[in-house]
Amino acid sequence: MKKKSTNITWHETRLTANERAKRNGHRGVVIWLTGLSGSGKSTIAVETQVKLFEMGCQVYILDGDNIRHGLNKDLGFSPEDREENIRRIGEVAKLFADAGMIVLTSFISPYRKDRDRARNLLDPGDFIEVYVNAPLEVCEDRDPKGLYKKARAGEIPEFTGISAPYEPPLKPELEIRTDELSVEESAEKIIGYLREKSVLF
Repeated sequence: MKKKSTNITWHETRLTANERAKRNGHRGVVIWLTGLSGSGKSTIAVETQVKLFEMGCQVYILDGDNIRHGLNKDLGFSPEDREENIRRIGEVAKLFADAGMIVLTSFISPYRKDRDRARNLLDPGDFIEVYVNAPLEVCEDRDPKGLYKKARAGEIPEFTGISAPYEPPLKPELEIRTDELSVEESAEKIIGYLREKSVLF
């Protein structure tokens, strides 16, 4: 995207990331859940958020549908709009992480280049890509919003997994098979990773 703003300067604050982490008991990171519709991203994000909150963490969810009610309500589902949707989310998630929070993002985010762009906004180790992996037939069986049925009927154009592509992560930090693990087991796997990588102190 071409930058239109000129004569602008990034203003540093007097608080450092280490100071925020010391107070919070954890680093600020982005946990980026990606996967097909119906794979379980939002459900896992909600469960993980509750568990982290109960542990005293500063944590928040950026959810695909919720973001499109406000910040991205001007965007559709064309490849170009999907790219811009994820670009904006990446920038917002970075701000949350800069503020010292653990931010969970729950977006299909079908294109690798868009997820890589979001990753590159953060320092190494501060972007945790979680591939929420469930076979397409499982996602269709779940179909919590009835979207696959509409897509198969041709009522939803450019629907990921049916009439639009999904590019699975090649080297995610975590892969969660939601056809094999429960919601609680999935959340615990994420929290275990945070402990292993010393995100949680």
